[in-house]
Amino acid sequence: MAMRFDAGEIITAMITPMDEDRKVDYKALEKLVNHLIETGSDALLVAGTTGESPTLTHDEEVEIFNFVKKIAAGRCKLIMGAGSNCTQTAVMATNNAKQCGADAILSVVPYYNKPSQKGLLEHFGTIADSTDLPVLLYNIPGRTGITMKPETIAELANKHKNIFAVKQSLGDMDMITETRRLCPDDFIIYSGDDSLTLPMISVGAHGVISVASHIIGKEMKDMIHEFKRGSTKEATEHHLKLYPLFKKIFMAPNPVPVKECLAKMGLIKNYVRRPLVELDEQEKKELYAVLQQYI
Repeated sequence: MAMRFDAGEIITAMITPMDEDRKVDYKALEKLVNHLIETGSDALLVAGTTGESPTLTHDEEVEIFNFVKKIAAGRCKLIMGAGSNCTQTAVMATNNAKQCGADAILSVVPYYNKPSQKGLLEHFGTIADSTDLPVLLYNIPGRTGITMKPETIAELANKHKNIFAVKQSLGDMDMITETRRLCPDDFIIYSGDDSLTLPMISVGAHGVISVASHIIGKEMKDMIHEFKRGSTKEATEHHLKLYPLFKKIFMAPNPVPVKECLAKMGLIKNYVRRPLVELDEQEKKELYAVLQQYI
């Protein structure tokens, strides 16, 4: 069955390169966009958490998106982070994404104010009704303090045809299974954790919204394709080989380790905005010991 909107199997949650003054480094950003497209990213997510969205101004988000759009030049889909824990702010951000020419938006479960499931239905329903853009729901209990239940996702998917997918950043395979079971066939589930990509695909996910694809995009795509064509042994071997990196790039708050990896690869300088801090020398040593197996 055709999907409601096809963002592909690998969406990279793109980092935002910074210079020594922690301003956006557009030269490095150009290099990064080309690198990601050339190594298997079907879509780029701009101004998500991995892009340090909590510390980007609204003007910066728009500027970054417009720049990425110019460099990508139609070679991949572009999704803009447009979530908020205030429904009206999320609607405004969604309208801005539309004006920027985004192909779709990512909208996170409201954080900190911890709404009920009924509140989630109201929140996402209002956003979906405000736009004709495809909407990608983002369920990440570790950062929001609440879990959007499979029944809630299914109700939204059935009621709003422009809600095309959910990013599931949780390790509960029963919940993933139940989401797949309850949602329409043309609704997509994405893994929100690199290390859970293969397990989630085995119970009905389509692909991954990835951090590791900054480094091993081609290998991840191979793993997904192997599983889907029935080469499950090869896919499992691939998963086991990539697993140490999947885990190590989350040894510190995201995107600190992946930025260090990209700096080591010569693609960016390694700077993050406060309150995040760069890795210390011992942590870098640990990370490089794993990274060297993949680059």
